[in-house]
Amino acid sequence: MMKYLANKGYEIDFSGSHWKMKLPQYKHFTRLDTLDERLTPDFIRSCLGGSSRYGNYKARISYSPHMPEQYKNAWKPHQKTTEILALYYYWCYQLGIFPKGTDYKPTSPLMKEELRKLDEITAQVRYMSKHNISTLSDLHADREKNQSEMNKLIDYRQHLRNKVRRALPAEKETLRAEKQGVTEQITELRKRLKYADGIEKRSAHIDNCLDQIHDTIENQQSNQQKQPVKTDRRREESLR
Repeated sequence: MMKYLANKGYEIDFSGSHWKMKLPQYKHFTRLDTLDERLTPDFIRSCLGGSSRYGNYKARISYSPHMPEQYKNAWKPHQKTTEILALYYYWCYQLGIFPKGTDYKPTSPLMKEELRKLDEITAQVRYMSKHNISTLSDLHADREKNQSEMNKLIDYRQHLRNKVRRALPAEKETLRAEKQGVTEQITELRKRLKYADGIEKRSAHIDNCLDQIHDTIENQQSNQQKQPVKTDRRREESLR
């Protein structure tokens, strides 16, 4: 049970009279007996058997072994990433989206949550690749161009509406068909603007998720380094 929960990304504390666990991104543990009053240490021991080991377990966070060399430095802790296409590829490899057909699966709960948005993430990658967007500057330029073009089309569509009102019956059908074509262009540009907004928000979200995962691992390593020192001090005190 302990190994299973740790592999699922939980931090476990089964050392006291009230056993508890938490996800790495949260500060406080949750007692198991508050989730179900039956989940006391004695009840869990009776279910798992006496040979099981209990104590404190840190979440195990795995990273993709398939990461290409060119993307390994696409992200750095607590720095805003501007090379957003490379960041997306880095994230897709860490989530196990790329490459296809591997057995790798992330253990971090934050990464697992992101897999629910798989279709959205891959669509955003395709959009950036199709429109030659690699950096935040490229994304902003793409958005400004689409916004400017859409504003012009909206004005032109209004102009066509006015012409339809004044046109002769024989001309109305042609003008309406042209207006419909303009509306379709506007719809497509709105989709592009939505992509741009979503990509910018997600790139910041990816940075934040990776920062949280990085900080969790750093804290775990720091605690592990401090633990032997405490043990040595206790031994010294017992020998005095």
